[in-house]
Amino acid sequence: MKKETLDKILTVILLIAIITALAATVYVIVTPNKGEKFTEFYVLGPYGTASDYPTNLNVGEEGEVIIGIANHEYAYVTYQLEVKLNGEVIDEDSIELMHNETWENPFTFKAIEAGEDQKLEFLLYKIEGKEPYRSLNLWVDVKSK
Repeated sequence: MKKETLDKILTVILLIAIITALAATVYVIVTPNKGEKFTEFYVLGPYGTASDYPTNLNVGEEGEVIIGIANHEYAYVTYQLEVKLNGEVIDEDSIELMHNETWENPFTFKAIEAGEDQKLEFLLYKIEGKEPYRSLNLWVDVKSK
């Protein structure tokens, strides 16, 4: 085989390799990489940190927390938030979030009766779900005055 023919074949192979590499690079850049689908659900103390939770209250005293939800589901999601104190629903809310949107809201509750280890439950449902999608608990001790 002549050297010129071999050079032409190698040049064509090299051009095909370069075009393939460029096409692969463009595909990787243009196509978004979907990661894990999840929802962040959290409760912060009244100062926006994961501390200073109102866990020791007197009867009639109010406690405040911040409830947060961050949607990383790669879709628009409607959530149903339910807050219970000792099994009794004390608040409900519907929250609609786009992908990568975060919702934070202060929540105030009142200690009505004395008792140790009162369970404050934060239940998050996806609108189509019957069981809680995420749940958080805060145990509160309430003393009589």
